[in-house]
Amino acid sequence: MKKHLTKISLIIVILLLFVACNTTKRVAEGKRLLMKNEISVDGKEIKDENLFFQLYQKPNSSILGYRLRLNLFNLSKPNADSTYAIWLNKKPKRKARLAKLLSQKQVDRLGKSFLVSGWSDFLINTGEAPVIYDSTYTKKSLKRLEAYYYNKGYFDVKANFTSDTTLKKKTNIKYQIALKKPYLIDSISTQIGSPALDSLYKAKVANSIIKKNKQYATENLEEERNRITTEFRNNGAYLFQQNYISYALDTINTSKKVNVKLIVKDYSYRENDSSKTAPFELYKISKVAIYTDRSTNKVEAPIKDSVQYKDFMLYSEKKLKYHPKSITNSVFITKGSLFSDTNTQLTTKYLSNLRVFDYPAIEYKIDPKDNKSLIANIYLKPRDKFSFGYSADFIHSNIQDFGISGNTSLGIRNVFNGAETFQIGFRGNVGASKDLANPKNNFFNISEIGVDAKLSFPRLFFPFNLDKIIRKSMIPSTTISVGYAKQTNIGLDKQNFTSSFSYNWSPKTNSTFRLDLFNIQYVKNLNTGNYFNIYQSSYNALNAIANNYPTVNQNYFTNDTHQLTIENGTNGFTADALTNPSGYSITETDLKSIRSIEERRKRLTENNLIFATSISYSQTTKKDLTDNSFHAFRTKFESAGNFLSLLARVSKQLNKQGGADTFFEVEYSQYLKGEFEYIKHWPLPGKKVFAIRSFAGLAVPYGNSKSIPFSRSYFSGGSNDIRAWQPYSLGPGKSGGLNDFNEANLKLTLSAELRFNLFGKFNGALFADAGNIWNVLDNTEDDSYTFNGISSLNTIALGTGTGIRYDQGLFVVRFDFGFKTYNPANSENEKWFKEINLAKSVLNIGINYPF
Repeated sequence: MKKHLTKISLIIVILLLFVACNTTKRVAEGKRLLMKNEISVDGKEIKDENLFFQLYQKPNSSILGYRLRLNLFNLSKPNADSTYAIWLNKKPKRKARLAKLLSQKQVDRLGKSFLVSGWSDFLINTGEAPVIYDSTYTKKSLKRLEAYYYNKGYFDVKANFTSDTTLKKKTNIKYQIALKKPYLIDSISTQIGSPALDSLYKAKVANSIIKKNKQYATENLEEERNRITTEFRNNGAYLFQQNYISYALDTINTSKKVNVKLIVKDYSYRENDSSKTAPFELYKISKVAIYTDRSTNKVEAPIKDSVQYKDFMLYSEKKLKYHPKSITNSVFITKGSLFSDTNTQLTTKYLSNLRVFDYPAIEYKIDPKDNKSLIANIYLKPRDKFSFGYSADFIHSNIQDFGISGNTSLGIRNVFNGAETFQIGFRGNVGASKDLANPKNNFFNISEIGVDAKLSFPRLFFPFNLDKIIRKSMIPSTTISVGYAKQTNIGLDKQNFTSSFSYNWSPKTNSTFRLDLFNIQYVKNLNTGNYFNIYQSSYNALNAIANNYPTVNQNYFTNDTHQLTIENGTNGFTADALTNPSGYSITETDLKSIRSIEERRKRLTENNLIFATSISYSQTTKKDLTDNSFHAFRTKFESAGNFLSLLARVSKQLNKQGGADTFFEVEYSQYLKGEFEYIKHWPLPGKKVFAIRSFAGLAVPYGNSKSIPFSRSYFSGGSNDIRAWQPYSLGPGKSGGLNDFNEANLKLTLSAELRFNLFGKFNGALFADAGNIWNVLDNTEDDSYTFNGISSLNTIALGTGTGIRYDQGLFVVRFDFGFKTYNPANSENEKWFKEINLAKSVLNIGINYPF
């Protein structure tokens, strides 16, 4: 029945859209729908979006050529409420009969209801009215096009248009532009009245954007005006503004050349009732005063404590609570230096980055003792010493039928009077699961608790001074963190301890270095006997093999269903098979599978000790959330186990367990790991964006390890990965995702996505994700799992799909439907396009874009 309803609904939607496809349905007689704009320059068709942006009239928007919003608009009924009123009053007794059935008030309101006019209103608001050709707008567009090229130096540009009227109720407009020869800059002269500014200009004239014999462009004049203003205001010209700069252009009898004169006027001011001018002066900073607990509206409050630190004066209404260096390290305005906008902006940015003050206010005043000097007053308003947050959620998942989770956090600012911040958070979860044994009949039989603490220093916490290597302008910081979590009746009931000591700094804008001097993770599994309850695929495979051999000890099975018991049966059968395979006459293939299952069980149930050091670097050209033309990349290198190996030998804690070294009776991991990620976005015409992401990661075990810890391995699938597969369900290689949680130590991914606007805040996407994970250079030998060179690239999976996104502004809610286009796990003739159907699609729900 459901299938029939789906088909009927689909047919209805197609028919409605077909009816709406009459794009001229709402075009009145004598009018024409604008279908297409074409622009040619000197006879060559141009697709530059900047040119089309100059046009006053643009055709209705389309998605891959289909005018969805126009067709939605055509589905609506104009003046639906008026049509209803005419229908209601057409027969004298109709209104009375409806009033008896409903009420007079309901009958009157029915015209505004969703049933009568609401659906049409929705279609009108969501859709797009037809763009009716208007020759007035076309003529205005011509002037815009001419102005566009005029500002690029084509002073003799001419533009005209033709209208194609061969189509019924439709038209195409063709704009033709004749550029002729562009004008070049011939000479550049200056008229700068202030000697100080004239010297500054001449010192940096080599950086000028206006060059002789370069094609004239108005935007170059604007950029030069900005450059000069920035140069002047960063070198003491406190009173200078951009509007003091102007240009005089001469093109008379110059043979397609432009003579440019740069004019910088003197400072103008009012004295009494008259206007006066004077040459600009360059101001130096005579004093830097920092008010640590004041705001600009309290400048007259009494000062009770003050201290001079180097060339800075620090004031406080109460006892000074900060080490002076912790604040002055973030101040780039210094005594004796020239006034500088850049130093002001850096100071504001870095003081805000301390996170112990609100946004600072910086005020300059002319020094009454020297009218060519400035006093810089920096007003800081401390944030509250303590901050507290909490949240709670109700949970339903495949682990627990009902759960309640809660988080609390406490923040303490300026802990040691050096602008440090300390945060501690507690998290807990209690839940109920009817699938667990519960002899005490407790409703809540699942729990998890955790605590995390982090201490941040706004500087490098290091025994040596590194200021010459990592300058304070790089916003250096140090973070020390510890965490502990414990689970009960969840998975293997892990205890997880983490600790890290890391440095962060930004060598330049939008780039970041992070050095984890050490990152420790210790995982202890308290309930290893629960393994086969959690990893059902491993249990099913082992159980199927055991049932193939009638000579297996029957005590390993349940009496009723003849299933291996956990854990007596699973452990007993595995031990028998591996120690004496001939006793059950087990085949080589089954023996290999049993060995693989047992190795995986040991790996996932063993306790892990990871002591790693890593360095990562990231860079992006993205300016803000609306920037759709940028690239970003991230790289990371991590090494684990070397320091512990040395420490174990020195402290004589080195022991052998199963051929591996241990530290305090825990086998520690040794590996090298490298990652690289690159993201690129290109803007396309019509509010479209094309984005790609590539990722490569490899972790190689060595020394004390034959495999990578589960927490440091890679998985594939999910809403931010290969979207045609669920998380952990793809790979490794062509194995087919046989395990419950498939992971490996090599990963390659390449994704591409075309994003476009549907209507309003709703956007669409077409995407393709390719990639997989493999085992390489570890203890896995099965060819279906491993990467064996170039030939293994044919096991890269391909998922394609489409998505709908709602852009709320602050975040994006995303729905992606992924289809397995190429599945390397299938047989040779079943790999391509055999799973392109809704029944086998994967729905991913996410927040914000995947990359």
